[in-house]
Amino acid sequence: MRKFYLEYPSVQPLAGHLTWTHICELLTIEDKNKRSFCEKETKNLNWSKRELIRQIDTSLYERLLLSKGKTNKKTVLQLALKGQEISSPSDVIKDPYVFEFLGVPENKPLLEKDLERKLIKHIERFLLELGKGFMFVGSQQRITINNAHYYVDMVFYNKILHCYILIELKTRKLSIADAGQLNTYLNYYKTEVNDKTDNPPIGIILCAEKDEITTQYILTGFKNKVFASKYATVLPDKQKLIDDVPEVIK
Repeated sequence: MRKFYLEYPSVQPLAGHLTWTHICELLTIEDKNKRSFCEKETKNLNWSKRELIRQIDTSLYERLLLSKGKTNKKTVLQLALKGQEISSPSDVIKDPYVFEFLGVPENKPLLEKDLERKLIKHIERFLLELGKGFMFVGSQQRITINNAHYYVDMVFYNKILHCYILIELKTRKLSIADAGQLNTYLNYYKTEVNDKTDNPPIGIILCAEKDEITTQYILTGFKNKVFASKYATVLPDKQKLIDDVPEVIK
């Protein structure tokens, strides 16, 4: 109660938005910018106490900062004051994504079809991990080009960006062929599926491993927006992510 009094001299901004259990969890966060971000996102997305705890445990704040590429003090301040704002394709990308809710032990081999099946089974949690505005369209969505059939692993629509988001799952390291495959699917959606009101589709390759130098060469040069992010099936090393943020800013 003393800490609450010291940290929130005015309780008016909290009234009607956060419960006492939310506030108790927020008070465990010493970084004021991070606490402000979690407070804004709890209000904006109506997080339950359980979801708030999960986002703290999975280091959402640090993952968003480290996914921005050019993280600086302005980015930190913007997240603290406004929460996560989505105005461009890169704003919806996290690196890594955390799927600890799948219950898969660390380093256990996993087939792509099994990963897809588990994500669909836990689709509500998967949508929460993807972030704001995501709606599930379907899995194994068929594309037919010159009488040949291809299948997109998972398709979503983002109501904020007004575009389809195509996700390909790779339970191995990112390869050159992955980006070309997904770029083909994006070209098809842009030409055959998009309505006039839709923005160009976005592609995300979720892979078990990638290295930054090779990834840069693989993804550079496409007219379509193609991203690659790692996924983890266990909670990330929170302290390492926290330590990485000031180093990147500096």
